[in-house]
Amino acid sequence: MIRDIVEIRMVSSLMKLLCLSFFMLANGNVQAQKVFSTQYANQADVKVFVVDYPNQADLKVFKVKYNNQAGKNDGLWFFTQYANQADKKIFFVQYANQADVKIYFVEHQNQAGWKDNSKKAFFY
Repeated sequence: MIRDIVEIRMVSSLMKLLCLSFFMLANGNVQAQKVFSTQYANQADVKVFVVDYPNQADLKVFKVKYNNQAGKNDGLWFFTQYANQADKKIFFVQYANQADVKIYFVEHQNQAGWKDNSKKAFFY
């Protein structure tokens, strides 16, 4: 009887550990949009160009104030102070034809998002 209770507790503990491990692994694959703006193009993962109008953009970006508000590749960006804090390093190019992704900065959070889903891969 005592052996059965001990086995049940062990199984319960293992199940909790497995569930916790699963959630940690699943959350580890989520890419938050913490970005760092580099000084040189060769330091960047992605080259971006800021367009004048929202209909020209592949991605509409809203700059959040705090790190924990950054989105999951949905256009909510937090700019970090240091490159090692960022998930992606970006470089702002001078011309649209140099860019991997064209962005437009929006005023409201609910306006952020992808227009061209084929470019999403640049931020994974």
